[in-house]
Amino acid sequence: MRILFMGTPEFAVPSLKILLDQGYPVVSVVTTPDKPQGRGQRVAASAIKEFAANRHLPILQPGDLKDPVFASALTEFRPDLIVVVAFRILPPEIFKIPRRGAFNLHASLLPRYRGAAPINWAVMSGEEQTGVTTFFLQERVDTGSILFQESVRIGPNETAGELHDRLSLLGAEVVLKTVRAIESGTASPVLQDESMASRAPKIFKEDCRINWSTGAVHIHNFVRGLSPVPCAWTTYQGKMLRIYRTALAGTAGDDPGIITDVRPDSLVIGASGGQVSLEELQLEGRKRMTIAEFLRGHHLRPGDRLGD
Repeated sequence: MRILFMGTPEFAVPSLKILLDQGYPVVSVVTTPDKPQGRGQRVAASAIKEFAANRHLPILQPGDLKDPVFASALTEFRPDLIVVVAFRILPPEIFKIPRRGAFNLHASLLPRYRGAAPINWAVMSGEEQTGVTTFFLQERVDTGSILFQESVRIGPNETAGELHDRLSLLGAEVVLKTVRAIESGTASPVLQDESMASRAPKIFKEDCRINWSTGAVHIHNFVRGLSPVPCAWTTYQGKMLRIYRTALAGTAGDDPGIITDVRPDSLVIGASGGQVSLEELQLEGRKRMTIAEFLRGHHLRPGDRLGD
């Protein structure tokens, strides 16, 4: 069965790797165009492009997915199946090309958390369970019939980044299972239950600002759900202070955003209905560090405020 693989970030690499390792013929890989990244804005390839190039696979990098030239190029590869993992929204004229259809790997238990940031939103929402889903593509995003699902528990202090890495590996196994079922003709797609649907939209910088007036549990989940990217933040002395990791530090409510306790390796902040201890952070213009490293260079005192 001739497979055309579409993906971009590191999350997609294990899925492509497992298909190749199992001997499936990946006739081409489609990914996004190279783009400037990082502080130096150096033009860089996607993780999938780098992996595919090392495996000597044909690579396509379309700027416009609706360009007839791109559709023609895909048709020439004569794919039986398109596998999509963390790519862009495909127009029908593309996902209808292969005779066996096209399926997507989504990092949630659909129909929960449809959208661009399912891992972040699941952790931010305090979910104790999530997973991965493969489903056939159709015109409405993330709404196609479900092929397979696998669930995992979310740890109470697990960050979105840590969960991302686990789901990437689990997703690869489910992608392989899905390809095998489609190949053998044993796949049994199931319609999604629209009454259970929820959204996980793209997250922007301003969405990541910590509101210290919300509950301590909410803030803890908010921080770990945005760690390491796009990262929750507050301000300190007029500078952005990114918060990567916190811990719940008590149930007694204190003035929101007010520092309540400072020790050599501990900084406790008041919140509605509790307190939050900061564990890893990064002040604007500085490197990421532990709270102990931060406090050796900054003399904060009880009564000082964050988020001013």
